Amino acid sequence: MIIREASMTDYPRLRQIYLDARRESFHWAHADEMTLDDFDRDTSEEQIVLAEENAQVLGFASLYVPNRFIHNLFVHPTASGKGVGGLLLKSAVAELGTPVTLKCVSENHKALRFYKNRGWKAVVEEGEPGAKYWVLVYE
Repeated sequence: MIIREASMTDYPRLRQIYLDARRESFHWAHADEMTLDDFDRDTSEEQIVLAEENAQVLGFASLYVPNRFIHNLFVHPTASGKGVGGLLLKSAVAELGTPVTLKCVSENHKALRFYKNRGWKAVVEEGEPGAKYWVLVYE
């Protein structure tokens, strides 16, 4: 598996991964309101790295470099549990340096366990009722 910077030719697959992964795991959100265009809006001005194996894009991370912030980390549901997320996370930390932060929706218990199992610390829970998230840091 390789980690590399995304190019515009990767965007159709990245859009699909973003849509499929959110529809699969964001049980608190309205899946019918999610679209392929969300990817472009939600990754604007961010550096995108992706995981690829046998010419197949399996997942991506979008990084807001000025703030050392991992904005998105998504793995296609069919690639879940294969180490893709861990490799993307390591690559993002190496690219950004430490300390690095991210936010994780409080309802996303699986993702919170994923980050905590890799040494991330939950710092503070923020947001309005129904839209709470944890700020996590890796130092």
